[in-house]
Amino acid sequence: MTTRAGFVALIGEPNAGKSTLLNRMVGAKVSIVTHKVQTTRARIRGVALEGDSQIVFVDTPGLFRPRRRLDRAMVAAAWTGAADADLVVLLIEAHRGLTHGAQAIIDGLSERAEGRRVALAINKIDRVKAEDLLALTQKMNAAYPFEKTFLISAEKGHGVDDLRKWLAETLPEGPWLYPEDQIADLPMRMIAAEMTREKLTLRLHQELPYQLTVETENWEERQDGSARIDQVIYVARDGHKGILLGKKGETIKAVSQAARAELEEFLGRKVHLFLQVKVRPGWLDEAERYSEMGLDFRDGN
Repeated sequence: MTTRAGFVALIGEPNAGKSTLLNRMVGAKVSIVTHKVQTTRARIRGVALEGDSQIVFVDTPGLFRPRRRLDRAMVAAAWTGAADADLVVLLIEAHRGLTHGAQAIIDGLSERAEGRRVALAINKIDRVKAEDLLALTQKMNAAYPFEKTFLISAEKGHGVDDLRKWLAETLPEGPWLYPEDQIADLPMRMIAAEMTREKLTLRLHQELPYQLTVETENWEERQDGSARIDQVIYVARDGHKGILLGKKGETIKAVSQAARAELEEFLGRKVHLFLQVKVRPGWLDEAERYSEMGLDFRDGN
């Protein structure tokens, strides 16, 4: 039996649907999905099995024009993910077409992914007419020599099986990189922190998602099979703490309940989740916070 294995980088602008596609491919919720841009900070990997192939997805942060240190570190992580992968899939939104951002990524691919095999996935195809799709496909392929083009809807699952099959057949021959039952190589503490951060992002909307980070401080396995998880939410200002706690602590309580429910479903057992909010004015400039998120602090320079 010939086995294949390798890394596939999903790249694209923020909100192009990379995390939704990853979850659809892997069949489990690994990379957090929200309607907000820049929610994927670390290069979370999901592992999908297709026939005799093991596909390891590197879900890169969205590529955008960086303004702050955190932004720069995220963009650097995305390009590193693309350069290190065996295959690259550029994801664009059908209804938005070849945007300035998508063009900037294509320019970056020519520069940084030389010799890499790159496929194009046009996502959200249910939002446009067939003739517009055809025109967009031609326009994109004139802009870059994609090896293959896939028309998909990550949300509804259309075309995703074809893409996964092609990736499985195109990866290099070699032994599998992870045990069969392992779906993500991120430590569970980090996945747990990401789940809580997703709930905060959804709950707080515009207010301060990019000014906060979540870390799992303690993870205790209990004799009854349950787990006690202690997490700290770092915010940059005192005022943020009030927003996070909410009136009579309602906001933090709702976030805690939602995160606990999802963790229990993910782990398949009872979870006791304790959240604490701490104010750390300079957390966006602390190297330690970056390594907790799987980013390189120096990339932000």
